[in-house]
Amino acid sequence: MRFEDKVVIITGAAGGIGKEIARKLASEGAKLTLVDLNEDAVKAVAEELNLSEDRVLTIKADVSKEDEVKNYVEQTVAKFGRIDGFANNAGVEGPAKKIEDITEEDFDFVYNINVKGAFYGIKYVLPIMKEQKSGSIVNTASVAGLIGSPLMMLYNSSKHALMGINKVAAIEGAPYNVRVNSVNPGVINTQMMRKIESNVAPGAAEAAQSAYQEAVPMKRYGEPHEVANVVAFLLSDEASYVSSSSYTVDGALYNV
Repeated sequence: MRFEDKVVIITGAAGGIGKEIARKLASEGAKLTLVDLNEDAVKAVAEELNLSEDRVLTIKADVSKEDEVKNYVEQTVAKFGRIDGFANNAGVEGPAKKIEDITEEDFDFVYNINVKGAFYGIKYVLPIMKEQKSGSIVNTASVAGLIGSPLMMLYNSSKHALMGINKVAAIEGAPYNVRVNSVNPGVINTQMMRKIESNVAPGAAEAAQSAYQEAVPMKRYGEPHEVANVVAFLLSDEASYVSSSSYTVDGALYNV
């Protein structure tokens, strides 16, 4: 029960990885704030976890809106009194396009969620953790934040930006015993990967999936719970001297 009486916020909590993070932490005693744009889906996650009312808070929020991020942080403190962990997990894949075909609308959509949304979360969670002189933030980046991929400039570059945010937040949090790390999933068996497969290979998503899988040395996609296990470690006191790090969960896909 590593998280007994610990309070953790999870954004993107209705998605594949977010839901598994919630399941993992709940099983180890955490009190959870589950945040997602899909209100019905995030409430369904809370019901599935069967947590008592004193252990869970569900909030509909668009993480690209600063006031809505401020609100989910304030509601968490009002209900639970503190924030021990933050799984800064919400993200989108965006369109698969050549650089010359990317529109301003495409750019704003991806960066508003993947960069501004992650930044806003840290902006409002970090001061609370600094005041407590304890806390752990885990940013869900991607192996895309360590490499480049054709047609995926928006997603790749947004995750590179998140890696930069991660590094600076870790330095600023360290004197206050606040740790900041990233988890960098590879190809994981989620709805996001289904969308990426369809986007990069319209009409040939199954072939794209086979190609991605063949490229992984382990010859399979990762599962969301395998990412959640790493996130849980980084949020826990077991990682008490781990900060400013990035943990790839990719079946040895990228040697970086």
